[in-house]
Amino acid sequence: MKKYMITTSVFVAVLLIIAGCKAVGPDYDGVKWRAPILDDLPDQSGDSVTMREVVQWWKVFDDSELVYLVEQALTNNLTLAGALSQVREARARLGISRAGLLPEVDVNGVWSRFRRSDNAGMPGKEDNYRAGFDARWEIDIFGRRRRSIEAARADFEAACATYENVWVVVAAETANAYLTFQELRKRLDVARSNLDLQEGTLDILKSRADAGIGDRLAVEQARYNMEQTRASIPALQSGMTEALNALAVLVGVMPGELALEHTVHEKILTAPLRTLIDIPAGALRKRPDIRAAERRLAARCASIGVAEADLYPTFALGGSLGLEALNSGDFLDSGSRFYSWGPSITWPVFSGGSIRANIEMQKARYDQALFDYEKSVLNAAAELRDKLSAYVYEYQRLKALREATDAAREAVEISQDQYRQGLADFTSVLDAQRSLLSFEELVVVSRATIARNLIGIYKALGGGWPQTD
Repeated sequence: MKKYMITTSVFVAVLLIIAGCKAVGPDYDGVKWRAPILDDLPDQSGDSVTMREVVQWWKVFDDSELVYLVEQALTNNLTLAGALSQVREARARLGISRAGLLPEVDVNGVWSRFRRSDNAGMPGKEDNYRAGFDARWEIDIFGRRRRSIEAARADFEAACATYENVWVVVAAETANAYLTFQELRKRLDVARSNLDLQEGTLDILKSRADAGIGDRLAVEQARYNMEQTRASIPALQSGMTEALNALAVLVGVMPGELALEHTVHEKILTAPLRTLIDIPAGALRKRPDIRAAERRLAARCASIGVAEADLYPTFALGGSLGLEALNSGDFLDSGSRFYSWGPSITWPVFSGGSIRANIEMQKARYDQALFDYEKSVLNAAAELRDKLSAYVYEYQRLKALREATDAAREAVEISQDQYRQGLADFTSVLDAQRSLLSFEELVVVSRATIARNLIGIYKALGGGWPQTD
């Protein structure tokens, strides 16, 4: 027996030395990062966009309702809760993979009664009592277990990054839904203000017509102009209801139950002008979706090693220890003891090519993950550049629209005065009023677009989740 123990000890020592060798399969050493070009974009004076403010960018707008809604969404959003469950699932899978490096020990106990056939020799009935331990330990010589752990760890990190990305998206969607509500409410105010103006014009024309100093055509023209404005109001009100319902879903409450005091801010979201040239090009690398894609790529690389390890033999140590007897009274006697131990080896000799096919499949999956990663980088760069340029150019557009609005307001007064003096027909008044309504709406939309583009810049930078170096 001593000889067997020495042989087993030597075998185990050799296996442990070999197990310290490099695991089969490629080692993941990351991917080359290509930072996007940002210095060719238009810029304007203003406060610099810093990575510190990106973490809680919604506070830049100085709107308490927005801060409340975003924080509620980040606490109660159901999509975010589902992503967190996926993180817990990935953590559990990592735990399962790590457990594969440890020995497996089972406790078993059996009692059975059996009867032998009268025609098979030694007929009769007997009992069998058995209890003991079974153990098995796979020595990870070629790294199949280690590569599995590596893949599971990368998948877990990808799940964490995906959760962070959901966090970023939820914050941006909440702000955009709130901005949409504000924009529609402001457009509703513009429509009602113009409706009051048009109603006043109609009343004057009716009085002049009734007094015989005006014409009925001008009255009807003023009426259909007024009713056209009135007809635009229900669509705006419907849109406000939809935006409010979207906000309710985002913050995790039943539509219709969202407290109105948190959605009645009187102004469209505004923030001080931001300068864009100081944004570090490498900031995109911290985006959660890019980090998730990179971690999935690492997991697929480790999976190649898992597949390649199947080409090599599997070494294990196993054994059993326990008691076995035919009579319960003899069960605890020393003569009822039994044991067995020793090494084992399993080597697939013929598998019909399935192992090598699996290796090729894992390599193809790695290529797919690499293409997905590169595509995510390109999309992120395009998204950031789009929002940066749109943010600057929309400010230029807003300046022109404000000038046009002032001119339209002046044109309304001039056309009304000329009409009263008989120097122009009422068509010029209608055109001026329509132009004023149109430009005032465009100003509202432009201001909302600027805020939406700034939100898009923060989102493109992965804003909303604490950044780490």
